[in-house]
Amino acid sequence: MKKFLLAALAVLAFTGAAAGAGGLDGFLSNLNIQARADLSGFAGRISAQFGIPGAQVNTVIGTVKDPADAFMIYQLGQMANVPPDRVMQVYQSKQGKGWGVIAKSLGIKPGSREFHALKRGDFVLSGQPANSPAGPAGYGPGKGKGRGHNK
Repeated sequence: MKKFLLAALAVLAFTGAAAGAGGLDGFLSNLNIQARADLSGFAGRISAQFGIPGAQVNTVIGTVKDPADAFMIYQLGQMANVPPDRVMQVYQSKQGKGWGVIAKSLGIKPGSREFHALKRGDFVLSGQPANSPAGPAGYGPGKGKGRGHNK
Protein backbone atom coordinates (compact mmCIF):
# COMPACT_ATOMS: atom_id res chain seq x y z
CA MET A 1 0.00 0.00 0.00
CA LYS A 2 2.83 2.36 0.89
CA LYS A 3 4.52 1.72 -2.47
CA PHE A 4 1.26 2.43 -4.28
CA LEU A 5 0.83 5.73 -2.46
CA LEU A 6 4.43 6.75 -3.19
CA ALA A 7 4.02 5.86 -6.86
CA ALA A 8 0.75 7.81 -7.08
CA LEU A 9 2.38 10.77 -5.36
CA ALA A 10 5.30 10.69 -7.80
CA VAL A 11 2.96 10.63 -10.80
CA LEU A 12 0.95 13.54 -9.42
CA ALA A 13 4.09 15.48 -8.61
CA PHE A 14 5.61 15.16 -12.04
CA THR A 15 2.31 15.61 -13.86
CA GLY A 16 1.61 18.82 -11.95
CA ALA A 17 5.10 20.16 -12.59
CA ALA A 18 4.93 19.28 -16.27
CA ALA A 19 1.59 21.03 -16.66
CA GLY A 20 3.12 24.21 -15.30
CA ALA A 21 1.16 24.02 -12.06
CA GLY A 22 3.11 26.40 -9.89
CA GLY A 23 6.31 26.43 -11.94
CA LEU A 24 9.43 25.95 -9.86
CA ASP A 25 7.62 26.47 -6.56
CA GLY A 26 5.11 23.74 -7.42
CA PHE A 27 7.84 21.36 -8.52
CA LEU A 28 9.87 21.93 -5.34
CA SER A 29 6.80 21.58 -3.14
CA ASN A 30 5.95 18.23 -4.74
CA LEU A 31 9.57 17.13 -4.49
CA ASN A 32 9.58 17.95 -0.76
CA ILE A 33 6.47 15.82 -0.26
CA GLN A 34 8.15 12.89 -2.00
CA ALA A 35 11.38 13.38 -0.06
CA ARG A 36 9.66 13.45 3.30
CA ALA A 37 7.75 10.27 2.45
CA ASP A 38 10.98 8.38 1.64
CA LEU A 39 14.12 10.37 2.40
CA SER A 40 16.57 7.53 1.75
CA GLY A 41 14.95 6.77 -1.63
CA PHE A 42 15.02 10.48 -2.49
CA ALA A 43 18.72 10.69 -1.63
CA GLY A 44 19.38 7.55 -3.64
CA ARG A 45 17.68 8.97 -6.74
CA ILE A 46 19.71 12.21 -6.48
CA SER A 47 22.89 10.17 -6.04
CA ALA A 48 22.17 8.02 -9.09
CA GLN A 49 20.95 10.84 -11.34
CA PHE A 50 23.81 13.23 -10.69
CA GLY A 51 26.55 10.65 -10.06
CA ILE A 52 27.24 11.90 -6.53
CA PRO A 53 28.16 9.54 -3.67
CA GLY A 54 25.25 8.92 -1.30
CA ALA A 55 27.16 10.19 1.73
CA GLN A 56 27.74 13.53 0.02
CA VAL A 57 24.06 13.80 -0.95
CA ASN A 58 23.03 13.05 2.64
CA THR A 59 25.42 15.76 3.89
CA VAL A 60 23.86 18.31 1.54
CA ILE A 61 20.32 17.24 2.52
CA GLY A 62 21.28 17.74 6.17
CA THR A 63 22.68 21.20 5.42
CA VAL A 64 19.91 22.76 3.30
CA LYS A 65 16.56 24.12 4.49
CA ASP A 66 14.35 21.69 2.54
CA PRO A 67 15.19 18.35 0.88
CA ALA A 68 14.24 19.74 -2.56
CA ASP A 69 16.98 22.34 -2.12
CA ALA A 70 19.51 19.49 -2.30
CA PHE A 71 18.10 18.52 -5.70
CA MET A 72 18.46 22.14 -6.84
CA ILE A 73 22.08 22.30 -5.64
CA TYR A 74 22.94 19.44 -8.00
CA GLN A 75 20.62 20.55 -10.81
CA LEU A 76 22.03 24.08 -10.92
CA GLY A 77 25.56 22.71 -10.71
CA GLN A 78 24.85 20.58 -13.76
CA MET A 79 23.19 23.46 -15.63
CA ALA A 80 25.95 25.97 -14.87
CA ASN A 81 28.72 23.38 -15.23
CA VAL A 82 30.07 24.16 -11.76
CA PRO A 83 30.80 21.80 -8.85
CA PRO A 84 28.09 21.30 -6.22
CA ASP A 85 30.38 22.83 -3.57
CA ARG A 86 30.34 26.12 -5.50
CA VAL A 87 26.54 26.03 -5.76
CA MET A 88 26.37 25.33 -2.02
CA GLN A 89 28.54 28.39 -1.28
CA VAL A 90 26.27 30.61 -3.37
CA TYR A 91 23.15 29.03 -1.82
CA GLN A 92 24.44 29.84 1.67
CA SER A 93 25.46 33.39 0.80
CA LYS A 94 22.20 34.18 -1.05
CA GLN A 95 19.85 32.23 1.21
CA GLY A 96 16.30 33.51 1.03
CA LYS A 97 16.82 35.41 -2.24
CA GLY A 98 15.50 32.68 -4.51
CA TRP A 99 16.82 30.23 -7.06
CA GLY A 100 16.80 32.82 -9.84
CA VAL A 101 19.30 34.96 -7.95
CA ILE A 102 21.43 31.90 -7.22
CA ALA A 103 21.30 30.85 -10.88
CA LYS A 104 22.38 34.33 -12.04
CA SER A 105 25.27 34.26 -9.56
CA LEU A 106 26.40 30.98 -11.12
CA GLY A 107 26.40 32.46 -14.63
CA ILE A 108 23.01 31.27 -15.86
CA LYS A 109 21.75 34.19 -17.90
CA PRO A 110 18.16 35.48 -17.63
CA GLY A 111 16.41 34.71 -20.88
CA SER A 112 18.53 31.62 -21.54
CA ARG A 113 16.98 28.20 -22.10
CA GLU A 114 18.36 27.13 -18.71
CA PHE A 115 16.85 30.11 -16.90
CA HIS A 116 13.45 29.52 -18.51
CA ALA A 117 13.60 25.84 -17.49
CA LEU A 118 14.36 27.01 -13.95
CA LYS A 119 11.37 29.35 -13.81
CA ARG A 120 9.05 26.68 -15.21
CA GLY A 121 10.36 24.05 -12.81
CA ASP A 122 10.97 21.94 -15.88
CA PHE A 123 13.05 19.26 -14.15
CA VAL A 124 12.80 15.55 -13.44
CA LEU A 125 14.13 13.48 -10.58
CA SER A 126 14.13 10.09 -12.26
CA GLY A 127 17.03 8.50 -10.41
CA GLN A 128 18.58 7.62 -13.77
CA PRO A 129 21.89 9.12 -14.92
CA ALA A 130 21.32 11.93 -17.40
CA ASN A 131 23.52 10.20 -19.99
CA SER A 132 21.73 6.83 -19.80
CA PRO A 133 19.08 5.84 -22.37
CA ALA A 134 16.48 5.64 -19.57
CA GLY A 135 17.66 8.84 -17.90
CA PRO A 136 16.17 12.30 -18.12
CA ALA A 137 16.50 13.81 -21.56
CA GLY A 138 17.55 17.13 -20.09
CA TYR A 139 15.27 20.00 -19.33
CA GLY A 140 13.11 22.45 -21.19
CA PRO A 141 11.41 22.02 -24.54
CA GLY A 142 14.75 22.12 -26.39
CA LYS A 143 16.21 19.53 -24.01
CA GLY A 144 19.35 21.62 -23.60
CA LYS A 145 21.92 20.29 -21.20
CA GLY A 146 24.37 23.10 -20.89
CA ARG A 147 25.34 26.55 -21.85
CA GLY A 148 25.25 26.06 -25.59
CA HIS A 149 27.74 24.77 -28.07
CA ASN A 150 31.21 26.27 -28.23
CA LYS A 151 30.41 29.12 -25.88
